[in-house]
Order: sequence, then C-alpha cells, then structure tokens
Amino acid sequence: MSSGIDSEVDVAIVGGGIIGLSVAWRARAKGMSVTVLERDTIGRGTSHVAAGMLAPVAEVEFGDAGRALLELGLRSAEMWPGFARALEVASGGDEVGLRATGTLVVARDEDQARELERQIVWRESLGLCTTRLRPSEARQRESALAPTLRLAFEAPEDHSVDPRLVLAALRRACEAAGVRLREHSPVARVELDGVGARVMGVALRDGESYLARHVVIAAGAWSGHLQGLPSAACVPVRPVKGQILRLCDPAGPGLLERVVRFEGGYLVPRADGRYVLGATVEERGFERHATAGGVYELLRDAHELLPGVSELQIEELCVGLRPGTPDNVPVIGPGTLEGLTWATGHHRNGILLAPLTAELVVSALAGESQRPFAAACRPDRFAAVPA
Repeated sequence: MSSGIDSEVDVAIVGGGIIGLSVAWRARAKGMSVTVLERDTIGRGTSHVAAGMLAPVAEVEFGDAGRALLELGLRSAEMWPGFARALEVASGGDEVGLRATGTLVVARDEDQARELERQIVWRESLGLCTTRLRPSEARQRESALAPTLRLAFEAPEDHSVDPRLVLAALRRACEAAGVRLREHSPVARVELDGVGARVMGVALRDGESYLARHVVIAAGAWSGHLQGLPSAACVPVRPVKGQILRLCDPAGPGLLERVVRFEGGYLVPRADGRYVLGATVEERGFERHATAGGVYELLRDAHELLPGVSELQIEELCVGLRPGTPDNVPVIGPGTLEGLTWATGHHRNGILLAPLTAELVVSALAGESQRPFAAACRPDRFAAVPA
C-alpha cells in the first residue's frame, strides 16, 4: 500500500450511482463499515440520466444472453416494491416514484408489425405475461397514440421508477445508516498484497489510500479503466452512449399513463406531467456531446406514434454512458482475486437490477454461497477476453 493511509473499512465501493449506493445501503444493514468513493458527485452520473424502466418483459432479447437477462430482470422486478418501501422508510419517507402502470410496445408500420409479431411469439414461448392488441385496443388504453398504429402488445407487469428520486432516497438512507460518502474522490488504482493474490484496498488520485477487506467495483462505464489489477483479473466494460430528452407538459399529467416503447426509443411518464424520451444507442467511446441528429431521430420517431409529443416543452437534454459487456449481461460477484467483487456492466438495466445486484453482492461479501441463476453474471466468464 502507498503511504498516507486514510482509514480502514470492511467495504470500499468504487462508484456512487444506483448500484454502488444500493450495495452500500444493504451492506451497512448487515453491520459492515462502508465507504463509497465517487469520482464526481454522488448520484449524478449515468443513473441520474436513466429513464427508470423496470421492463424485463419488454426488454427481453433472443438468445441465451437474452434468457439470462430475463431471469435476472424478473427476479429483480419482483424485489422492487419491497425495495422501494424499505428505502422510503430508511430515507425518512421520501417517495421514489414507483409506477405500476404497465408498458405498451407498439409498431408504426407493416415491417415493424411483422417484427413485433415475432417478438410476441417469442415472449409467449417463454411463458411471459403479455397481451396482443389490435390498434383500436391499444388506443383505448392510450388515446394519444396515432391512428396509423399497426400493432401493439401490453406487458402489464413492466413498470417504472424515477431514478432521481431513488438516488436522493438512497443517499439519505446511506447517510442515516452511517455509510461514508466521499465525492470528488477518483480512485487511481486497486492495491494488492505483496504477492498479488489479494486486494488490500484502493489508492485515490490525491494520494490517500483506503485499506479494505473487500473492494466492490461499481464504477459503471469506468469500471474497466482502474489501474493496479492484472489483466487476468479485469473485466471488459465499455461505454455505450445514450442521448435522452426530458419533456414537460404545461397542462400537467394526462398525455400518457403507461410507458410506451417503439423501435428506436421509449416515452416514460412521470406522475407530475413530465416525460422522459430516449434513448439513442451509440458506440462512441467516452464522447458525451449531444447531437442534433440524435435529438431529431428521437423526436421524429416519437411524434409519428404520439403526435402530442410536439406540444411538450423541452426541459433538459442529457447524455449518459451505459456500462456494456461483450454479451451485455452484467458482471456481478467475486472476482478472480480474493477481496475483489464486481457490480457493473448493467448496460440498459442498471435501475431494474439494482435490488438484485445489491442482494447478490452483499451475499458474496458475507461469504455466502452464490445462487445458481447468478452463474450467468460470473466475472470469470471473460477470463480470455481482453479488458
């Protein structure tokens, strides 16, 4: 370890987004001393930008990775109501904006309708709760939908939450529980013992060091850029850029009740008449500029299905960097080095998977056996993939 040791804790968590804070809150509840080290401001990174969909059914993709994500997502979605209630109590009564209104997935032309038929059949084969809707049935549920709509299905158990409210509540819950939150404290490297077999803590860029029995890496898109780990112990995490618009209806709520998803984006309603329109998916590295083209495509596609979008006011244009892995399944659990645990690579599902990730990570920190379904998230599955 470097000189200037600041303190020693049971758990040092690198990253103060929804994943890092959820792990911190739950680990502290288990009696562990916890410090969160955030490179910028707590809760102001990618989690702050996220729309907050809890949509394992609408999000499921074809293939083995899609099935693995589906199981994780369904388990975590079941946890969300209890997680939200406990968080509201722990934070002193803060609402987290959980809305159990369901999701509509819609097609605006014949080509999209044919693809949506495939998607419906796939979900039915998996035994998922979906309802195929004719255009008239979809418009009965959401009258703002355009009459040119071709096909839709409803996922009644896919809901949403407001990540900004969740982050504020998590911060207060962590502070009330005694978690130490360190902002503007970028971690320079992970520190190992003399033989390189065990993680001993982390060193900050300002020269401070933290001894820790466990280091949890929850640094989102930056998780793959920490120094100090041998290449065999790293995981390949890349940034995936997303542009998102935040809109407001001056007349108040009422345009939409449910989340509406379409090819190229989604519109997520909030209870106060605000809406989140997103999101682009761009492989641009760490480039974070908003572009006219990205905004145009989001508004164009949304307007074709929901003409009322053009009457909404633009409040904010955000750019976030999702943490992706080669298979887009998250990395959760013990690493190849003793004392190292990963909680990253959630791509588009960080908000959805926060409760389950916290449970799995805290279980690992407590030395409990990992649950069989978590095998798909094992960090060592990338042992042969360059970070």
